[in-house]
Amino acid sequence: MSGVKFLLDTNYILGLLKSQPAVLEELALRKIGISECAYSAITRIELLGFQEISREEESLIRQKLERLTYLPLSRAIEDVTINLRQTRKIKLPDAVIAATALCAGIELLTLDKQFQSLTLKTET
Repeated sequence: MSGVKFLLDTNYILGLLKSQPAVLEELALRKIGISECAYSAITRIELLGFQEISREEESLIRQKLERLTYLPLSRAIEDVTINLRQTRKIKLPDAVIAATALCAGIELLTLDKQFQSLTLKTET
């Protein structure tokens, strides 16, 4: 995982795929390279798990994910997820993504600022 500094949340990757100005501006302003970015197992599931996903959308998502570092679930991520769910009101997918960032010691990039502040305030 050498060089990885950021975990991209599902909504952030969608913003990247849709070329949303807020996402593109942040990446450019902070000079964040794609090689510095990762995604969690839950993000992969969320992005590819829609029943109505077209072949073109699936192909585009898979191509984008191939350029990022994949962070699989681990026992440590499960334990932090459990702790987050026990101590905060947070949805399971968000808890897994937050726990992944916390366990990897990397910054979460998300369009949900309340969600991002959770990982900044939480200690592993």
